Amino acid sequence: MAKIKNPILQGFNPDPSICRIGKDFYLATSTFEWLPGIAIHHSKDMVQWQLICHPLTQSDQIDLRGMIDSAGIWAPSLSFADGLFYMVYTLVRTRVGAYKDVHNFVITSPSIHGPWSKPTYLNSSGFDPSLFHDADGRKWVVNMQWDHRPHRPNFAGIILQEFDAKQEKLVGPIHKLLEKDLLIEGPNLYKHDEYYYLMLAEGGTGWNHGISMARSRSVTGPYELDPQPAVLTTRDHPDYPLQKAGHGELVRAPDGQWYMAHLCSRPVGKNRRCMMGRETAIQKVTWTHDGWLRLSDGGVLPALEVEIPDVSQDAMDNKTRCFVDDFNSTTLALDWSTLRVPAEESWLSLSARPGHLRLRGRESCQSLFEQSLVAVRLTEPTCTAKTVLEAAPKTYQQMAGLICWYDTKTHFFLHLTHDETHGRVLCIMFCDDGQYEELRDVQIPVNDWDKCHLCASFTEGNLQFTVSKDAKNWQTIGPVFDGSKLSDDYGDGLHFTGAFIGLCAVDMDQQQLLADFDCFELTNHLTPLQTNSTNATGVRA
Repeated sequence: MAKIKNPILQGFNPDPSICRIGKDFYLATSTFEWLPGIAIHHSKDMVQWQLICHPLTQSDQIDLRGMIDSAGIWAPSLSFADGLFYMVYTLVRTRVGAYKDVHNFVITSPSIHGPWSKPTYLNSSGFDPSLFHDADGRKWVVNMQWDHRPHRPNFAGIILQEFDAKQEKLVGPIHKLLEKDLLIEGPNLYKHDEYYYLMLAEGGTGWNHGISMARSRSVTGPYELDPQPAVLTTRDHPDYPLQKAGHGELVRAPDGQWYMAHLCSRPVGKNRRCMMGRETAIQKVTWTHDGWLRLSDGGVLPALEVEIPDVSQDAMDNKTRCFVDDFNSTTLALDWSTLRVPAEESWLSLSARPGHLRLRGRESCQSLFEQSLVAVRLTEPTCTAKTVLEAAPKTYQQMAGLICWYDTKTHFFLHLTHDETHGRVLCIMFCDDGQYEELRDVQIPVNDWDKCHLCASFTEGNLQFTVSKDAKNWQTIGPVFDGSKLSDDYGDGLHFTGAFIGLCAVDMDQQQLLADFDCFELTNHLTPLQTNSTNATGVRA
């Protein structure tokens, strides 16, 4: 018997949906405004997970142009029945204010690798749908209902409606299953022994998050609440290393043991910000003699380590410490994501200059439409990212470089641009919760540099940029930033995605600046989960 350390999927991997077919486990997570849409990981042992595919890859499947930050694709739910994989998910177009313009869809595929069907519309009553396949062959969609009216709870309860797979649409009456005083969302249905169980995410997806249960002898209710208010939560333990625990799904292993996949976050620094966003963890769970779900270790706190049978310690210690892309492939590695639009040859090419990734500059870093930005998830708070850039900007409106990203309102951009006095220069621009700044006083002229070696180093939330002409002699550029601002917990309003780091090219004059990147390397420096650490002072408090 070995133990696995949580989280099992580090970095921005929220709203996990887990299922098993034979000896294969699959985990699907939300991607929000990032494409390709919905990340699916595979494992044989629930210890070693590999990103294998994304169901939403084509423009005719998904259009996120114009979507605001933290909108897009929410809470996918993966299931398998009748020889088909089913994926239901929400497309969020409006998330700020009284209204939620949300549309729920289902896609199917005979293989987890696809091809996946074009989306079929289900409803728009609320978000977080899941699909339950009953033993009698009937299928049911369950989702939360949104109420936009003033002076009423926005979370208006959990509703259920039958799904006709042949007609590919919802049919029959709508049943309201449950309402609670706490915010409830992320519903999932299960059948165990003689009961139908409703698993709920409650309390919002932040520090008050948790999982609760209800049950009924009929799928349409009435449902009785679990006498224990929460099965899983960290809301009463603010110093616990894993926070925001909630939004989970159940899976049964081949040996009959039950497990729960759920989201969590790891706070960083004195400000306790969750730079890696909402990640995925797993817990062992059991059913009590009176038929309620409980954590196997007792209590409600997520275990930092979970016992997994028949897994060697060598396999468990094989954590990914380094991601390297030399751009020698003709296809973009699965780890990369783009904002709102797919990676297409019109702006991103691996063939125009073999061994390089070429970006054509497009709209600004604050655009919601056509950015030339490709990035990978930040998976540890202490890490180093490096790349090599060649570009020839002719105007200050052209920029290319290494970007540390949360969203259009908060990011740090080490870039090569053109200055009217000094020619080609390296400098830093950043956006701090919507306030745009440029550090022109620390720019470095590089007219005699053939290549620009760029580096971003995070140390428990502190961010320092360095540059080099030859990858041997490095010099710092700019101050130590408070990189922990790249988190769900900084700024005005609700945010739902974690930090990314990647490559970006901007050409606001639309002359299509060409930026060639030779290799990208992200090295993680793993540290144990801690409750406290130091943090730098940022440019703006």
